[in-house]
Formats: sequence, C-alpha cells, structure tokens
Amino acid sequence: MKSAFPRFLRQWFKHVTKGQTMKLKELEKPAVQAWSPAKQYPVYLATGTSAQQLDASFSTNATLEIFEVDFRDPSLDLKRKGILSVSSRFHKLIWGSSSSGLLENTGVIAGGGDSGMLTLYNVTHILSPGKEPLIAQKQKHTGAVRALDFNPFQGNLLASGASDSEIFIWDLNHLTVPMTPGSKSQNPPEDIKALSWNRQVQHILSSAHPSGKAVVWDLRKNEPIIKVSDHSSRMNCSGLAWNPDIATQLVLCSEDDRLPVIQLWDLRFASSPLKVLESHSRGILSVSWSQADAELLLSSAKDNQIFCWNLSSSEVVYKLPTQSSWCFDVQWCPRNPPAFSAVSFDGWISLYSVMGRSWEAQQHMRQADKVPEQVAQASLIPPLKKPPKWMRRPAGVSFAFGGKLVTFGLPSIPVQQVPQPCPRPVFISQVITESEFLTRSVVLQEALGSGNLLNYCQSKIQQASRPSEKTLWQFLKVTLEHDSRLKFLRLLGYSRDELQKKASRHTAKEASASSAFFDELIPQNMTPWEIPTTEDTDGLLSQALLLGELRSAVELCLKEERFADAIILAQAGDAELLKWTQERYLAKRRTKTSSLLACVVKKNWKDLVCACSLKNWREALALLLTYSGPEKFPELCDMLGARMEHEGGRELTSEARLCYVCSGSVERLVESWADSQQASSPVALQELMEQVTVLSRSLELLQGSHKMSPGPATTHRFTQYASLLAAQGSLAIAMSVLPSDCTQPAVLQLKDRLFHAQGSTVLGRQAPAFPFPRVAVGAALHPKETSSHRMGFQPPRQVPAPSVRPRAAAQPSVMPFLPSHPIPSVGSWTQSSSDYRVPKPQATLPVHFVPGVRPASLSLSLSVYLHLSLIKGFVFLAIYQSSSVCLSFQFTSNILRVK
Repeated sequence: MKSAFPRFLRQWFKHVTKGQTMKLKELEKPAVQAWSPAKQYPVYLATGTSAQQLDASFSTNATLEIFEVDFRDPSLDLKRKGILSVSSRFHKLIWGSSSSGLLENTGVIAGGGDSGMLTLYNVTHILSPGKEPLIAQKQKHTGAVRALDFNPFQGNLLASGASDSEIFIWDLNHLTVPMTPGSKSQNPPEDIKALSWNRQVQHILSSAHPSGKAVVWDLRKNEPIIKVSDHSSRMNCSGLAWNPDIATQLVLCSEDDRLPVIQLWDLRFASSPLKVLESHSRGILSVSWSQADAELLLSSAKDNQIFCWNLSSSEVVYKLPTQSSWCFDVQWCPRNPPAFSAVSFDGWISLYSVMGRSWEAQQHMRQADKVPEQVAQASLIPPLKKPPKWMRRPAGVSFAFGGKLVTFGLPSIPVQQVPQPCPRPVFISQVITESEFLTRSVVLQEALGSGNLLNYCQSKIQQASRPSEKTLWQFLKVTLEHDSRLKFLRLLGYSRDELQKKASRHTAKEASASSAFFDELIPQNMTPWEIPTTEDTDGLLSQALLLGELRSAVELCLKEERFADAIILAQAGDAELLKWTQERYLAKRRTKTSSLLACVVKKNWKDLVCACSLKNWREALALLLTYSGPEKFPELCDMLGARMEHEGGRELTSEARLCYVCSGSVERLVESWADSQQASSPVALQELMEQVTVLSRSLELLQGSHKMSPGPATTHRFTQYASLLAAQGSLAIAMSVLPSDCTQPAVLQLKDRLFHAQGSTVLGRQAPAFPFPRVAVGAALHPKETSSHRMGFQPPRQVPAPSVRPRAAAQPSVMPFLPSHPIPSVGSWTQSSSDYRVPKPQATLPVHFVPGVRPASLSLSLSVYLHLSLIKGFVFLAIYQSSSVCLSFQFTSNILRVK
C-alpha cells in the first residue's frame, strides 16, 4: 500500500542529507521578516527584500510579500497571500496592530530603508488588491533605518532609529511631525542598532548602540533616565530586548567576536550585569525574548548556531544543529508560542518549533527512510528539558467530596517586579446549589432531635399546596398519635358519633309512633294459643320443632322466605347451623348491602380487597380499619394499595400511599414514590425522606426498642439522600440518615467516607468498620485472620486525638495543608494490613513539603498511596486508589498558598 506521507518523508530526507534539522516551514528568499500580531488569525509572515543581500541574478528589484503560515499543513511550503512591488529595499520590517483609526483589522507594516526612508503599508490592501496600500513614506532620518518597534500599549506609536543617534516617535494618526524622546545621548553620535518598548511600562523606551551602551528613555520626561554599559569590557551591541514580565530587566547581545556574550541587566542594580551567557563562539547577531515564557531567550550568532536559553538556569535548553550560513535575525511567533523563524544570509527563511517532534517520532522517521546513522543522528533534536510556561494551566478547578470546590489561578495583582516566583493561592470553597433542600433537611433533623414531630407534621399540613399532599401528612401525623384507627376513619369521612346522630334522627319518628300504638292498647283477657298439626307449612314447622329438628325447621323457613324466623331458629341451635343459615340467607337475599353483609359476617376481607370497586377504596380501607386484626391488617392494606396503583392508574397513586401509611409499609411507600417520579429532584427526594422519617419514627414508637431494617428500595434512597447532603457540605446530617445496621457495600463505603471527611469534628467517636477487602503484603497471616480480612470488616476503632508535639522555634506565616491521617511512603511496601487510619509506632522518614513543615509518621495501605514531591516550585499531589477508596484531608485553612 502506498504510504500517506511519501512527499513529506522525501522532504525530510532531503533536509537530513543536507545536515539540517526538521523544519516546520521554509522559504528561499533574501529578505527581512516580520510576524503578524498575536491577535491576528490566520498567522502571517511578511517578508521584504533585504537591503544587505543580493541574489544570483543581481536584481535590484524590491517586493513586500505576505505569506500565510498554516502549521496544520505538513508540507514545508508557505502560501503567498499578497505581493507588492516597492521602490526601495528594507533593513527592518515590523508589523503593528490596528489601534490606529487609519488602519483596518490586519494592521500596518512599517519598513525601514536606506537614506532615512520610513514607509508604512496597509496590510488589508496588500492582501486584497484594489486600493492603494501605501499609507505614508517619510524621509526624516539620515542614514539607514535599522531599528523599529511599535508600542505594545498604544499601537499608533512607532519608534524608529537610524544613524547619527536619531530616534523619532511617530504617531500614525498625525504623521506630519515626529516626536523625539530627548536630546541625542551619544557623543559622538552613532548608529541606533535596536529599539524596544518596555513590556510593562508604556512610556519607557530603550535603544542599543555599537559602543556597548543601552539608553533608557522616559517619554514623560523627554530625556534619558539611565545608561547601561559594562565598563570592564567593550561590547558591540547588536540586539536588545525587555523582559516581558519584569519591567526592570533587559538583555543586550554583543556582535564582537572577541566578546560573544549576552548580558542580562537589572536597572535596579545597573553597575554590572546580573548574568552573562557565554556559549556562542562568535559574535551574536540577534536575540528574541519569548513573550509566552520569560525564561526562554533565542539567540543567533556568526558561529552558525541558534540557541534557546533558560535564563533562570543560564543554560542552553534547545540547540539547533549548525546552519550552513549566519542567521542574522530570529523571532518568536507571537501567536504560536513554540514556533520561531530564522533568516540567514544564504537566502533562506526557516520556521522551527522548540517543541518539535518527539525524539521517538524522529527516530521512527529516520529508520523508515533508512537514513545513515551518522547523518541522521546529527539532525535529531531532543525536546525541551522543562515544559514551557505556555503549557501550564493558567487556571484550574476541581470538585471534591463534600461539596468542596478547589480552584487556582493566576494572581489578580500585577506581576511582581522581582525575579522570584510570586505565591499562587489555592482556594477551597463550599458550594451549595440546593439551598431549599439543605434548609429543609436541617429543619427535619431539628424536629427529630427535639422529638416534636407532631408540630412538624402540623406545619407540613399547613404548608401543603395540594389536597393529596395535605391528606398524606394528616395520615402521617395520625401514625404518631393514640387510637390511630379511629382517627384514620375520621380522615376517611366516617365517625361513630356522627353515625349515631344520623341514625337516631332517622328512627326518632318511627319510635314515637310505635310507642303511641302500645299506649292506646287496652288490656284484654289472653286466650289460649294452639299448636298447628296440619300438613301445611305451619304444621310441618310445628312438628319439626316438637321433634327438635331445628335444621329441618330452618330449611322450611328459608324455602318460604321467612328469613327472620330462620335466623331466630338458627340461633337456638349450634354455631354450625347458624353459619349455614347465614350462608343460605346471603345466597338467596340480594340487596345493595348483601355483599357488605357477607364480608362482615364471613370476615373474608381478602375478597373485599380484591373484588370491591376502586371507587369505594375509602370504604374498603374503613372496613379494614374497623374489623381487620393487627396480624392481617398490614398485608390487606398493602394489597389494597397495590391494586389501586395497578388498576387505578395515576389518579389513585397518591391515595394508594395512604394505604401504605396505614399499614406502616415504608418500603411500599418508597417504591410507589419511585414509580411515579419521572425525574427525581433534590426537593422531591427531600419530601420523600420527610415522609419516610416520620413513618419510621412512628413504627419505632409503636414497636418499642425494636427497629426494623430498611428494604433495598429504602436503603437506596437513603444512600442517594446522604450523597446529596454530602454534596452540599452537610456531612454530619448525611452520616446520621444512613441506616446503622445496613451491610450493603455502598452504604458502608459512604459511611466510612463521611466519617473521615468530617476531620476533627469526629475525634474521639467510634469509627465505622473498614468497608474494603484487604490484601496482606509481605506477611503470611493466620488462616482465620486471612478470612476476616477477606470479608473486609475490622473491629470498630476510635479516631485518636492528635498528640501534642514540640514545634520548631520558627514557623512560617503561611502554613500548607496538613493531611488528617498518616502519609504512606514509597519505601513502606512491607507494612502490615492494619487500618491505615490508626497509626502505629514505626520508623519515620523525612517528607519535605514546603519550608516549615515537620516530617509526619509514615504508613502504608495498598488501598491508598499518597506521594508528595516538590518539583521546580510546584507541589504535585498524586493519589493512587484501588476500587473506590478515597483519602480525605483536613485543611488548616480555606486558602493554601503553594510557592
């Protein structure tokens, strides 16, 4: 199969055989260069025909070209986007931002030429021909204009320098008359080799001179304020750059082959250079200070080498292989921090990256092309020894257990004008997103603690917005009171007192009429009564009674539908006859209340629950409350509630929960809530937990000290509720709501985590059993002990109170965080498998955090491994955990300062 990168690999091979390094881009053109500003996208590179070079044709033509730099394109070619023929060649090019009203978004290019010529071009008109790109052309200087720089704060201000110590400040909005920073500082006058605006103070400008001096100008005073030079040696300054972070630091480079050095100066100590960099073997032609990482400085010299320096360590951290010609200008790319460009006298402009490709990738490409070892080895570039600052996160955020939010960021104050790193605060905040949920949980816990749940239920009844919610809380309140069945009946709308009043009013008239009838009767002589012995029904009934055949007599009465006589006769017999008579009567007599009478007589409440109309669920529940015994009552109520849920639909779901409240079925209540919730919200879960808590407490009061274990659905909701409370920072309440006798792993792990996350608030309390299985390392355990460890349980222990230890005489003003438990060490892999939270006497090793922190005792658990190390001023914390083991820390303050 044909490779996807044949052209790219061929180009790479071509440059390797030339002894060159891997390049991002390249352009064959004798020109000077200028990058587009950092805000410009896409990235452009402007080139202007160099006044100091000629090509093989000895042409004197001059052009200004703009190329697009696409770093995603693997080819080495640059795409030309605009070209303009110009009248004169350039000594210096610079590209400014578009802060001037005369310019458009792409900015302006300023070019310095021979005979004091300064030319300004509109970049937009070069990229889009049609309008005149020339803004202005000024010939104010004498001699070649070799120094140009735009003010980084005011883009309309341009500084230019040429021969005879001339420096002009141009306002692009008013180009008629330039300003001067002050009187000429050099006597005798000399060339201006470089100009640079200060990167922190907008009115400070510096200039470099061949005599080795750097002059710092204050535009507010319109005079030089300081001159910097090394009196012990004479250097020919060829370049100048300000520190992008520290306003008082600048670098000078020497073109003299006898003194090929770079001097770092601090204006606060201007008597001698702060540092001197001496790795080039011949004079240095240019320097460029990275705006993205103030520790990185590029330099190119006559020894055909390009170095990248780390100014903190004064060492070369990146070195390009020897070039074929001098490189007279190097510049960092303003938008893409790792990229830089280099212009050489052999007519090539090359683009590199200090990140480059990895060493392994370059090795792989070299082997793929079968490049000779001695040739390819010279072209391989190792990566930077230290990650540059542009790779550092400027800010970070992470949520921690217990609703903690850990954040860090760059300081809000201006950059310190000192070479030391400034403190970087780490903030730990408590995040509360569900304030109503948290408030209601606190109110519930206060009611539980005071034991005044009746008032709590009454307040919930008053606050209820829906009738069904109000009724449910009325039922829950009744569960806490005496004579709950009678009160349930009243809530269902049935009261014995009311029934007696209604019945007495209904029978009052009939009773008075009957009394009047008996009062009007006149006593008469009683005549003897006869016993019929005929063959009709009365005679047969008399004969059956004479013979004691009560069953036959009852049958005769039932046949003639003399039901009252049948019932009276059956009562004179045994219980079996009475039961048989009742069944025959109920089978023959069909009325609206016959089914109800049958249930009451037979006490067959299961048939009532399964067969009654769901329209009469209140009446069915009332019958169960009136007649059902305590053994069958919970089961029958649950059956009625389940039937209401399954057959009655969503309309009867809320009423079904009343059945579960009456039966005391917490599990059924939770399941019913879960089935009806489309999406569980914290407030809805809080409402459920309030109901479950009140119902559970009523069951505890009813059953005495015996406490029922929650079912799986209830345990799941308790765990979910505790997790939500913990996420809002309410750790103590979350710990209290978890079931105490539950052995589910999720509950045990959450309980363990909650306990140890509370830090000093649980000192002296009994710790929960360790919920994770243990593995013995380096020691053979007894079989019984091994089995107990596999079960993952440890005998309860108490968290030890911190012992008082002597402190060092000098303590820092800012303390870092201190872990609440002993810290494992890398060298402690043979420790026993005892609980890592309970320290034992053992050898201690020094663990260096930051200055002022005493060593801590070290121990190990395979479940948790903690390693703290201090690397280049940053503390890296690595936590390795198996399963879901988590390690909690107790912080001495809500702000950690890491230096």
